[in-house]
Amino acid sequence: MKKIALVTFGCAKNLVDSEVMAGFLKTAGFAFVDDPGRAEIIILNTCGFVQPARDEADAGIRNALRLKKRDRGKKVIVTGCYPERSGGELRTRYPGVDAWTGVRDFDKILDIVEGRPFKPAARTFLYDHRSPRIVSTPSSWAYLKISEGCSHHCTFCSIPLIKGEYRSRPIPSIVAEARHLAARGIKEINLVSQDTTYFGRDRGKGDGLNELLKALVSVRSISWIRLLYGYPEEVTDGLLEMMQETKICPYLDIPFQHSNPSILRSMKRSMTGVRALNLVDTLRKKIPHIAIRTSLIVGFPGEGVREFDELKTFVREARFDHLGVFTYSPEEGTGAHALGDPVPAAVKQKRREGIMNIQAAISAGRLKAHVGRTLDVVIEGVQRENPNVLIGRTRWQAPEVDGVVFIRPDGRKATHDRPLRKVEITSSDIYDLCGKIVG
Repeated sequence: MKKIALVTFGCAKNLVDSEVMAGFLKTAGFAFVDDPGRAEIIILNTCGFVQPARDEADAGIRNALRLKKRDRGKKVIVTGCYPERSGGELRTRYPGVDAWTGVRDFDKILDIVEGRPFKPAARTFLYDHRSPRIVSTPSSWAYLKISEGCSHHCTFCSIPLIKGEYRSRPIPSIVAEARHLAARGIKEINLVSQDTTYFGRDRGKGDGLNELLKALVSVRSISWIRLLYGYPEEVTDGLLEMMQETKICPYLDIPFQHSNPSILRSMKRSMTGVRALNLVDTLRKKIPHIAIRTSLIVGFPGEGVREFDELKTFVREARFDHLGVFTYSPEEGTGAHALGDPVPAAVKQKRREGIMNIQAAISAGRLKAHVGRTLDVVIEGVQRENPNVLIGRTRWQAPEVDGVVFIRPDGRKATHDRPLRKVEITSSDIYDLCGKIVG
């Protein structure tokens, strides 16, 4: 039984691909270890979306090759977006890697590990409910990938170049997987995709996401359904009505990217800051207590002091619950690449810090409003530094990207055998809540 270390870089969608690869390998009898130093085979599932992600993947590859140098019996395999995007260059740079594969052949990982020939797929791999999968997230929640690719062609984004056009999974397959997850005790499913709100449109269904949500709501034992990675222009009245369902978390992740009309036109994004603020206002009126997450890009070509000041005003007025800021990374092959990278890296970083400072004050104020309330919390586990403290999340906190709830000891030993608990919120800080279990 050979030991494998499977290391994932990047987003939740990459994690699902890794979980499927692990399923194929476990079915074949391989064992898994957390420490690559103890593994006979190291598999790195990489991200190639932006330069910082590639830098992280490069560091992982170099570390794996150092381990292989000490132990010639080790095998190093690199998969995912990075080799799909830059395969030829990587093969030249890292000749010690034993095998490379992009995003099309995750289901052929056993052939790749054992060195057997196989016919490469013509398009990005998209698993289904029959694919073996080892869920690696805490026992209370899981990601559920509903599609692959993206049919938008924003000028800053390389996803269509890596993954191809949007392709939805059939609804019966997604529902079958949700039922399987529920049978394992999963209470929260997080729907992930490059664009969740586009779901079904590639199959001619303008209301495909609503149809999917109606089917998922009927799955017994699933308590929370969360939507991640939506597109603001695709948020429909029908979706807002569907989100009134109790099982669907009052949470939307809708990246606006910027607020300045000129910058947005250059990005090939149509929702201006004014329209975005109107949408935020509509969301809060129609879905009480909704949490809105967005992502922004600073340092895009053409962003001067005036455009950045406008972005800061937008953030102050929108008062997002959660916000992430990326510094612009010019990506070869994208529409914006020809514009160069005129904003210095130091200026980009300073602008990012400026936006995050504004958001920190907003986040602290919004979280303070929860103090004294009793909320449903999904329990993830115990705090590593203090095993008497439980860690969980409310319906307004997505896994891995938002804050958490720290549940302090109350004289009893901390246990997380019950995935959903009632928690009274006793205090808050900038991004996290603290509380105690009620009853």
